[in-house]
Amino acid sequence: MADSLNDRAVLLVLHDVAPSTWADYRPFVEAVDAMGGVPMTWLVVPDFHGHDALEDHPAFCRMLGERLARGDELALHGYYHDDREPAPATPRDWFMRRIYTHEGEFYRLSREAALARLRDGIELFRRNGWPLHGFVAPAWLMSEGTRQALRETPLSYTSDPQHLYQLPDFTAINAPGLVWSARSAWRRGLSKLVSEQREQQWRDAEVIRLGLHPVDMRHAFARDYWLRTLERLLAEGRTPMTKIDWLTEQRERMERAA
Repeated sequence: MADSLNDRAVLLVLHDVAPSTWADYRPFVEAVDAMGGVPMTWLVVPDFHGHDALEDHPAFCRMLGERLARGDELALHGYYHDDREPAPATPRDWFMRRIYTHEGEFYRLSREAALARLRDGIELFRRNGWPLHGFVAPAWLMSEGTRQALRETPLSYTSDPQHLYQLPDFTAINAPGLVWSARSAWRRGLSKLVSEQREQQWRDAEVIRLGLHPVDMRHAFARDYWLRTLERLLAEGRTPMTKIDWLTEQRERMERAA
């Protein structure tokens, strides 16, 4: 729990950022910009599903650079955001890789394969002059090999739905997150009910993450929920921050207390 209500934060996180998803996000981003002073963390996919390479879209890359200049953060979100590994061999794998998601790119990767993709993503950020601190695995699914690989990179954090992890030691920090499944009307309705309950449960949490996806933006019901929720959390006194800025503040606070 925060030391005072004024210490609470809200982190707005856009998942699956790629040239092909920008049309979905653009009206929402413009609405957030109109609020003024709300930085966002953009989870950028270097080559979304293998047919959306960032470097084939220089105007989009320039836009991302402009977002950095506004105070936003860019983080690495997989490389392809697509599970390209051999077919599942066990019932658990089948559920995780065919029912839960088809996009768990880093769920089955060896250390060597994960490290190669991480290094390719890091190099892409370097070529574009984008500072890079964080990595988020697609669907938050990471193999043990991926965890080993992350320890060998200069990245400073990763995350799952309820935590941020400082690297290289995977030190866990509670950071509860709201996220929707918006592929159908019934899923959107259930997501809204669950999110409202969780928001009340986390009313005094030091930080709340809002994890948005492009599919959310395709439905006014979901898009309006995220805008209203952001407005409400700001009105309650939460400070909008990027992931890396919030983590830096936590680290400095711990150092002062030591």
